[in-house]
Amino acid sequence: MKVTHPAPPVLPHPEEARSAFSAFLRHPFPLLGGSLTPQRLIFAAALLVCISPLGSAPLALLLGLLVALVVGNPFQAQSRRLTSKLLQWSVIGLGFGMNAQAAVQAGQQGFVFTIASIFGTLTLGYLVGRWFRLDTKTSHLIASGTAICGGSAIAAVGPVLKANESQMSVALGAVFILNSIALFVFPMLGHELHLSQTQFGLWCAIAIHDTSSVVGAASHYGDQALQIATTVKLARALWIIPVALGTAFLFKTPGAKVKLPYFILGFIGAMLLNTYVPALQPVAPWAVKLAKIGLTLTLFLIGAGLSAQVLRSVGVRPFVQAALLWAVISLVSLYAILHTVV
Repeated sequence: MKVTHPAPPVLPHPEEARSAFSAFLRHPFPLLGGSLTPQRLIFAAALLVCISPLGSAPLALLLGLLVALVVGNPFQAQSRRLTSKLLQWSVIGLGFGMNAQAAVQAGQQGFVFTIASIFGTLTLGYLVGRWFRLDTKTSHLIASGTAICGGSAIAAVGPVLKANESQMSVALGAVFILNSIALFVFPMLGHELHLSQTQFGLWCAIAIHDTSSVVGAASHYGDQALQIATTVKLARALWIIPVALGTAFLFKTPGAKVKLPYFILGFIGAMLLNTYVPALQPVAPWAVKLAKIGLTLTLFLIGAGLSAQVLRSVGVRPFVQAALLWAVISLVSLYAILHTVV
């Protein structure tokens, strides 16, 4: 008698499984008289967690990353448009929690660090770019983003350079990846090194690229660190203007237009109102609370804007340049702060 064995089950091809999963995520299901896709439901659930009492800056960024890489962002175009505006209004709102005199003192304290780190980073970026034989425009964009304020600096300097979409994407991708790492790593290192609120606030403002991650990391460390980091970072962001003009001169770009960070004026105005208009003091804490929620949502949207395509577009050498610049500015500024700031 011949014994037969059942044929082994045929497993679906990985590509077919991914396609089926993707189709399921985008399939609309009836809900409360309307329809909703699982992808949008997951996005909404993650967003609600971010603004709940459980939410925090690192968690928001992590949830955004998970949404982007696992299910995809169903509102990619809308997220990209909203992120910049939400960050700007959140920064303005934080101004209602700050005192003008303390801000001036923090700005003076960080002035020397700012000048030294900006010019040092731009010079090192040029030398590393030449060493790695990188495209000159891509290298300068990465150096500018590391030196000043990440994506905002790249967005301002890119048109001055007449950089193409690929060069902008590579620089933004490299800076964004390092920003994400910094938001998680810096608070842990600050506690391990027993940095004071002042020391940590200065270190964040100098060594982390984007304003969103600077404010996120500092808010996770303490209110005083948040005030110092926000003030010094926004003062640093004003250097977009001379760096962009210098870029136009060095790269001989005729008729270059520099995009000014006008929202910084809003931050200064909110800070002055909070300091010199006592009638606003009962309202100011609510404005700051809303600003922190806005910042949390901003970090979620930034994380949700990442994709595997963005990661692949960066390339090894540009990422190594960005990581090297970031490591140098982080270590040198930390050493200087530890030996000069209490």
